[in-house]
Amino acid sequence: MSLIDSHCHLDRLALEKIGTDLDGVMALAKENGVEQMLCVSINIENFPEVLKISHCYSNIFASIGVHPSDDGEEPSVERLIQLSDDPKIIAIGETGLDYFYNEGDLEWQRERFRVHIRTAIATGKPLIIHTREAEADTLAIMREEGADKIGGVMHCFTGSLAMAQQCLELGFYISFSGIVTFRNADELREVAKMVPEDRILIETDAPYLTPVPKRGKPNHPALVKHVAEHIAEQRGVSFEQIAEATSANFRCLFGTPSIS
Repeated sequence: MSLIDSHCHLDRLALEKIGTDLDGVMALAKENGVEQMLCVSINIENFPEVLKISHCYSNIFASIGVHPSDDGEEPSVERLIQLSDDPKIIAIGETGLDYFYNEGDLEWQRERFRVHIRTAIATGKPLIIHTREAEADTLAIMREEGADKIGGVMHCFTGSLAMAQQCLELGFYISFSGIVTFRNADELREVAKMVPEDRILIETDAPYLTPVPKRGKPNHPALVKHVAEHIAEQRGVSFEQIAEATSANFRCLFGTPSIS
């Protein structure tokens, strides 16, 4: 039985608070059954570090993308295609829309999202989509740009059941983070019960969103087991079943090799 952390930011971990270096984080992950992880890019400026980490460890993969709230270099399709040309880059993102932290005319954010979808289709690499308080526009752009042609994952899902169902219809997977373990996440737990087993992923989004029972402590990939345990409990199935399903789903979506 092995787990996969489908979304983390290893370049941003609070290593001093965890009390170890990145090798130690990898050892903790292995001790807790986490055999692979996807280190996700949020801007172009720090992408070299993300890529470097993925090349230092055989069990780490990476993505290239610019977060909807990032104010660094604005990506173009050509630039993202160029940066994605590496065997360790298995996804485009994270991308999407975030209306929580941004105000005013957000057409620039919608255009950035379109650029990533076009890049994903051009490269054949799935999307990692972030959406916050922007369900209608996210779905509209996914449909307009043909995101169903390439698919991907709705990362750190916090949306409605209706949103989840529409994303599933577009061929996307739904990924749950530590938020699903939070006391006030009853509606999200209902979504976690309803998503088909062959379309669920799990993640830490480390260093953010530490799951219960580790709230208040630094997050890292080893803690994805708590997300798996919670989802298994909610669905009334074994932890092993969720671990196996989510790992198989990750490999199916991203085309990564089986865990040996």
